[in-house]
Amino acid sequence: MIEAPRAIAAVAPPSLVRFTIATLVTDRQQYDAMTATLRAGGFAGLDCEYLYLDNSAGNGLCATRGLNRLLEEARGDLVILCHQDVRLIRDGRAELEARLGELQRHDPAWALAGNAGGAGVGRLALRITDGHGTDRHVGSLPERVASLDENFIVVRRAARLAFSADLEGFHFYGADICLAADTLGWSSYVIDFHLQHLSKGVKSEAFHACERAFRAKWSRALRPRWIQTTCSLLYLSGSELGRRAGSAGTGLFRRLSRRLPGARGWKREPASSKA
Repeated sequence: MIEAPRAIAAVAPPSLVRFTIATLVTDRQQYDAMTATLRAGGFAGLDCEYLYLDNSAGNGLCATRGLNRLLEEARGDLVILCHQDVRLIRDGRAELEARLGELQRHDPAWALAGNAGGAGVGRLALRITDGHGTDRHVGSLPERVASLDENFIVVRRAARLAFSADLEGFHFYGADICLAADTLGWSSYVIDFHLQHLSKGVKSEAFHACERAFRAKWSRALRPRWIQTTCSLLYLSGSELGRRAGSAGTGLFRRLSRRLPGARGWKREPASSKA
């Protein structure tokens, strides 16, 4: 039996689940305390689901792989990726819904929202209590950022984002998904949603190894390059000078490239003889 084609709506209908709260867990007591504060703050009921991966046995999954797995399973329109040691203080679901509504009106192309991130060279945007200070509010929120701290990130599931498959570890994955969003035309923001993160973070050798891997991956991903399509040859560069130079030389190089020793596919292939 052949199944008939199925028509779908141009815009996906809202899910029955509004929020998915997704966490990698290494300490069940910490996690239970976190979920208790969220439930008390309004993240309860049939339109909220809690997903976790038990990572207590030697951190079997790195952050990128574990969180990608959680994103695969999430049913919520909004997926909250958070650490097991975050706690609500006063702000709860009502405040988060209000802040995200403001963000939607401000920038309908938002995909990621958090409580701490990097807005530019030497500039942070913050709304957090953590080991570095209490009730920290820095920046004009919501403020667009290039990176988000990993303690609390709201992912708009409709953006269909994921973390890089070629990065591992437990650092810089907030910056990684922000860069992925930016390349796909989405934006990332720090919003005025205040909670507590019990950890202040540690810069161990693992941190520096992740930093080196992150720099290498994204330097490679964002490198200037020629892109050959079946219809055109394009030069891509983040530099205005590079784009101008590439544009000026594209016509000549396009013609030459089809005559290079390794070129193929531009001449009509001879018809194969019939047996």
